[in-house]
Amino acid sequence: MIAALAKFFSKDLGVDLGTANTLIYTKGKGIAINEPSFVAVNTRNGRLLAVGHEAKAMLGKTPPHVLVTRPLNRGIISDFEVTEKMLRYFFEKVHRENTAFMPRPRVVIGVPLDVTEVERKAVGDAVLAAGAREVHIIEEPMAAAIGVGLPISEPIGNMIIDIGGGTTEIAVISLNGVVTAKSIPIAGDEMNRNIMQYARDVFNLLLGERVAEEIKIDAGSAMPSDETSEVAMRGRDLLSGLPREILVNDEQVREALARSVKAIIEHIKSILEITPPELVADIYRRGIILAGGGALLKNLDKAIAEGTGLTVRIADEPLTAVVKGTGILLEDRRLLKDVAFPATDIMR
Repeated sequence: MIAALAKFFSKDLGVDLGTANTLIYTKGKGIAINEPSFVAVNTRNGRLLAVGHEAKAMLGKTPPHVLVTRPLNRGIISDFEVTEKMLRYFFEKVHRENTAFMPRPRVVIGVPLDVTEVERKAVGDAVLAAGAREVHIIEEPMAAAIGVGLPISEPIGNMIIDIGGGTTEIAVISLNGVVTAKSIPIAGDEMNRNIMQYARDVFNLLLGERVAEEIKIDAGSAMPSDETSEVAMRGRDLLSGLPREILVNDEQVREALARSVKAIIEHIKSILEITPPELVADIYRRGIILAGGGALLKNLDKAIAEGTGLTVRIADEPLTAVVKGTGILLEDRRLLKDVAFPATDIMR
């Protein structure tokens, strides 16, 4: 009886469990959670101190006994227990008005393309341990394609590139399936590391990850544009050990990011080379869609278009494409059955 009531008061949820951010879609209401995938834990007693924005704000500023961590690495769970705590916190936050019952939602969640069966099972187990009664797992590029409205059920070649925090997922989709695809560990986090390495090599300056990310957002670009910009780069001087600030322009930041941008373009070309010619013809006519936070890097679409000779378009809301796709699948059980992994309809 209690289990039935908990089911009745629980909301169906679509989850984009990303390396950088976790987004949760609530059936009938839209996106309810959009927070960084960060957790702060007191290592002395194991107590959860903060999750999401609050935890990210603590990064690099904590005493030794407080650990701020991201429990996912390149889209894969690296700390099962912390992932479970983070998901449970978000599930309870969504159901906060139903305080009388523990939430037992039905969940649709995306995973990267190249996860192993063991890694996929770890995602399902973490979702169930966090309180879900049922979990369906799908590939993230498939969810993104559904989220941006591509006709994935038709015999048409749809090419989507989902550039997240930990991975870039490149996929060609037709007839509810991924035909050719590649997942590469070059995405937003790698671009941050590029900026950190550039500051170290060129200016002998040690940057923090958050500072590098802010520089990428404010002055990062893949190709030159008419507008120029400057941004402050603040860190610790490696020679003196003292704080130092220098101004860098968009050309210098672009130089730092060039290796990652070039690698992404080369991997896109390698997928096109092994895609069946009929689907390549469709992609030539229809173009490529960019999704994920990395799609917002200035002029990345132009750089990919120049490198491939294809039309490239950024999704209307690239940051939420995956989670919107999971939300659509909550409503469409037939399509969910077609695109979900067959062994992941786990009940309890």
